[in-house]
Amino acid sequence: MSCSRRSAIAFALALATPSCFAADWMQFGYDPAHSSHNTAETILTAGNVGSIVALYSHALPDLIDGAPVYLSNVQTGNGVKNLLFAVSRSGTAMALDAADGSVVWSKSPGPASVVTSSPAIDPNRQYVYMTMPDGKIHKYAVADGAETTDANWPEVSTIKPTMERPNGSLAIATYNGTSYLYSVASGYTDTGDYQGHLTTINLSTGAQVVFNTLCSNLAIHLAGPSGDQCSSVGSSIWGRGGAVFDAARNRVYISSGNGPYDANTGGNNWGDSLISLAPDGTPATPGVPYDSYTPTDFLNLYQHDLDLGAMSVALLPVPAGSAIPHLGLQGGKDEVLKLINLDDMSGAGGPRHIGGEIQVITPPPDNYGGHEQSAVWVNPADNATWVFFASFRTGLYGYKLGLNGSQIPQLTSMWRESIGVDIGTTSPVIANGVLYHVGTADGASVNTLMARDPVTANVLWTSPTLSGIHWQSPIVVNGVIYVTDVEGGTAYLKAYGFNGPPPVTHVVTPVAGANGSLVPGTPQTVNDGTTTSFTAVPDNGFSIDSVSGCGGSLAGNLFTTAPVTADCTVTASFAATPPVTHTVTPTATAGGTIAPSDPQTVDDGDTVAFTLSADTGFMLTSVTGCGGSLGNFVYTTAPVTADCTVSASFTQTGDDTIFANGFDPN
Repeated sequence: MSCSRRSAIAFALALATPSCFAADWMQFGYDPAHSSHNTAETILTAGNVGSIVALYSHALPDLIDGAPVYLSNVQTGNGVKNLLFAVSRSGTAMALDAADGSVVWSKSPGPASVVTSSPAIDPNRQYVYMTMPDGKIHKYAVADGAETTDANWPEVSTIKPTMERPNGSLAIATYNGTSYLYSVASGYTDTGDYQGHLTTINLSTGAQVVFNTLCSNLAIHLAGPSGDQCSSVGSSIWGRGGAVFDAARNRVYISSGNGPYDANTGGNNWGDSLISLAPDGTPATPGVPYDSYTPTDFLNLYQHDLDLGAMSVALLPVPAGSAIPHLGLQGGKDEVLKLINLDDMSGAGGPRHIGGEIQVITPPPDNYGGHEQSAVWVNPADNATWVFFASFRTGLYGYKLGLNGSQIPQLTSMWRESIGVDIGTTSPVIANGVLYHVGTADGASVNTLMARDPVTANVLWTSPTLSGIHWQSPIVVNGVIYVTDVEGGTAYLKAYGFNGPPPVTHVVTPVAGANGSLVPGTPQTVNDGTTTSFTAVPDNGFSIDSVSGCGGSLAGNLFTTAPVTADCTVTASFAATPPVTHTVTPTATAGGTIAPSDPQTVDDGDTVAFTLSADTGFMLTSVTGCGGSLGNFVYTTAPVTADCTVSASFTQTGDDTIFANGFDPN
């Protein structure tokens, strides 16, 4: 059976037999940059997402406090399945059947810490890596959960799991043919012995590199107070995305939160800093990253628990002509957004400097920024970059990237969707031009999963109520949205999509010629057999010449298509508006002339003048019409706004005396 011709039953079965679907979601945020943009999604669209329904709500053995990852076409002992992978909060590794949410396999190495991170799937699609409560990264076969145990695996991520935990998710990036696994560590609370570190694992050799954000001169897993290795404590890498890989610069970035900072005075502590490392996790020189950004108010952030590293950096594609080719957006617990030149993060030509951001944006503060990952999207309609920033308490924000007069990138706030008090918006994702997130709609007081238009923030679809939400965030893959929550103490995996084939949709593309526009100006997705409308808006001095396409018709300036049954284009053209004119007709009785004597065409609001002359023995007795006035035998109309007539009358003088200009002075 082909993928293009499916029955309703076949489509429902496709969740279990995914031969028609090949897309995967293999790590948090979809890709190594954690853009949270699924570029492979084609099934859910802005036009049909409003028709999706709940597919299932399946009870889980334990709470998943994060986002799952997804792998299609896995050959299991019970046939080919699409699988979701997650680690529960108390440390149970799970593979779930995407068709119904049931557990395919599970592993539990034993509790020692709280896990809120997402796993990552090996590029070879054979293994899934999970950070577990024992402080180690475990390697499981995707098909049956068989664990690799050898000289390397499981790999150590921390040697003090009761003090450090995996809050940020695992990530994988491939550089020069070698894949690297990135694991970050954070603390449990704001007290305790933790330094915040990145562990990078070469997946070909199992070799590790450790970079500590405190005591960075020590490239080892720190043992804690008893080891007397590092007296500095309190730095964490909190962001949900963990480490972020930039393929354009071949750099991996980590963002630290809190902890002391003294790198600008030659120290080895990098609290509240954005740090740039090589793909294998190594610094430029021992303890010193390739580059760094630290805000000038780092001491205030440290003293007031306003972690810069509460969020991972977002990588933003820049507009054409930008003076800065590589750009990052760093959010934090203080809810202040910093736009950073990734080629020179401090503007001072290297690490160990403070300040240097190219723009600072302060949304309404909530005093608790959270650890959400921003979603990044390039709008295909105009190639503009958008970033969607989620706040733990104040809402969801849409920013559009442009250039100022010096060609420096700048973000402009386009919309904000506020939320209820103490109810958060978790990390958003975007797929096929639709923005998805868990949070609340304006004025609401309960969580739901929502689909929005990313340009306008208009809600396209809302799920039934979700209950217990902490860091849970959705993924969207192969026409289905997956998310977990907790109801009455029980955890659930929920899926939303189509029970049968998705509605047939078509794209109507507006094309406007010069001197006018069509509104809306972006392609519109419509269901088969429905209509859509565009308003033709001419520029000043122009009018609508024609609007055609899609079998539609024009009424005034509103063009409405016929029922759309295929992709089509609406085209508008505009022409210069001809001026409004009027005719002024001159008349004269016998005995004199009016010049010019032919009817005159004048533009609306203009005037015209006529010269009056009496014949010998006659005189001008009156001239009227068009609201004009006479001066020195020249009659000038008022501004003409309608057709009108100028009438001149002449009368014999009664004698042969000839007077100047034909007037009798008596």
